[in-house]
Amino acid sequence: MENNSSVGNTTTKLSGKVWTCCILFGLVGQIAWSVENMYFATLAQDIFSNVHRQDLATIVSTLMIWLSAITATATAIFAGGFIDKVGKRKPFIAYGYLAWGVTIMLFAAIPMSPSAKSIGLVAALLVVFDCIMTFFGSTANDAAYSTWVVDVTDTTNRGKVNAINSVFSILAFVIVFVLAMFLYNAQNETNALFFIVLGIFPIVAGIVAIFILKDAPNVVKNSNPDYFKETFYGFRPSVIKNNKMLYVCLTANCILGISQQTFFSYLINFILNTLGIKDFILPLAIVIVLAGAFTGVSGVLSDKFGRKHFYFPLVIIVVLSTLGIYLMKFMPQSSYVYVLVIIGTFMLGALLSGGSALMSSFQDYIPKGSEGRFQGVRMVFSVLVPMLIGPLITMIINLMKVDNTSVDYLPPFEIFLAASIIAVFAFIPIFFVRKDADRLRLELLKSDK
Repeated sequence: MENNSSVGNTTTKLSGKVWTCCILFGLVGQIAWSVENMYFATLAQDIFSNVHRQDLATIVSTLMIWLSAITATATAIFAGGFIDKVGKRKPFIAYGYLAWGVTIMLFAAIPMSPSAKSIGLVAALLVVFDCIMTFFGSTANDAAYSTWVVDVTDTTNRGKVNAINSVFSILAFVIVFVLAMFLYNAQNETNALFFIVLGIFPIVAGIVAIFILKDAPNVVKNSNPDYFKETFYGFRPSVIKNNKMLYVCLTANCILGISQQTFFSYLINFILNTLGIKDFILPLAIVIVLAGAFTGVSGVLSDKFGRKHFYFPLVIIVVLSTLGIYLMKFMPQSSYVYVLVIIGTFMLGALLSGGSALMSSFQDYIPKGSEGRFQGVRMVFSVLVPMLIGPLITMIINLMKVDNTSVDYLPPFEIFLAASIIAVFAFIPIFFVRKDADRLRLELLKSDK
């Protein structure tokens, strides 16, 4: 990595190989997580709707989200500490992606219309397979790849890399959705081919990683022999006290994450069934392109001028856009497509931009040599807490409105009202992150000279 940064607006350039790895492993990782975040929950909702158990659809979806979040966080905590100890990221990324792909394929064994006697077994398999897949995904992506990104970037270019990873999260959704158009159907007897094809992506990425991925030359190996003590390094009161702004930054990201998790796992069925938009490929493509451009431009500008100028506007957009989706309830159905494209673009762009900006600031705050150990802390704030609280709120709203006689699963508009209210609370920690932004940036730019 060529380092030409100085105090000011100069950006450190990343090599072509580093960008290639960021693009490949970032995109494939998001494709795999998109399957987990969107279609595993959708699969559960469709399976139990097929047997007229919409109540189980909500409960099992929520359990999958909760237990996979716990698995992902625990895995990142222990794997992150171990990655710091061995001082290597490559083997965890390469072989982790291979195993990740294989475990996605496990869902090929799940039937879409289970018999009454097998409903309990199917529910258990959905949860167990999700947790197994999450273990390997979290090791490869959340712990190893995220640590590698910290290693190869600095404060002047992290915004671009994280913005691109955020764009990949919606590009991955499009890729998965397009594949689902041809390979997935709620009324199929099985959707085995869908999950087999999607499992191939991380397997190929893992093979490629073996040959092209390299660890950063400046990785600091943790030599402390007490592995378990070091594993929970980021949770020590003394560490929290000495790095308090890191945790304030993660708190802001956590609140936005809770807001997003109130609706994200239900988004497909909300568009298809609640809004009744069956042909939304073109509108979705427009939203993806515009939100991606929004996020990319935001990442470049925040690297150049400082992220503090973007935090408040982005949160305001999140609050107003999620509220706007809720207010569609009172609009004529003929306007749904147009309103969804406009408001959805701002909502998605602001959520992705805000999340990538806060993630970049979190990475700036990580002490040198502790990159892996702080990935578990990140997972608690960005995955565990949002995926416990957000779906819990949604489950309560859904169960209040559940209709087991309905043919389709109908997520209510109120989940977006909840998302809007929750996002308001992000202003509190972001105020302090913004206040400290100039000091942090100046300090990091000087240390890179």
